Amino acid sequence: QVQLVESGGGLVQPGGSLRLSCAASGRTFSSYGMGWFRQAPGKEREFVAAVSRSGTRLIYADSVKDRFTISRDNAKATMSLQMDSLKPEDTAVYYCAADWSSTPEDFWIAQAMGVSDYDYWGQGTQVTVSS
Repeated sequence: QVQLVESGGGLVQPGGSLRLSCAASGRTFSSYGMGWFRQAPGKEREFVAAVSRSGTRLIYADSVKDRFTISRDNAKATMSLQMDSLKPEDTAVYYCAADWSSTPEDFWIAQAMGVSDYDYWGQGTQVTVSS
């Protein structure tokens, strides 16, 4: 199994930026497709972005496309989410998640947006966008 720890959350003004990190330990990081999800108070957990095992396939929720950038470093067993042009509606607890998979990456990325697709989760980090 893999253990995940998020960091980098905080309070930022609208239009500002934050960079979230997810550090993984345990089994081979490069065997996992990785995703970011978020959950606002009173709402269901929702997909934000995902990156395939090699880092070559990316997918984003429409609400964050062109503002957020997901990346991973398999040598360091880390994943990041660069968040720019933040909006109040981005306020949520952000979670990183891991899905062990051997399926072709084009197939995996096409179905990487569901909460139930992931096996392991971090504890979450709070992001608050407010003036």
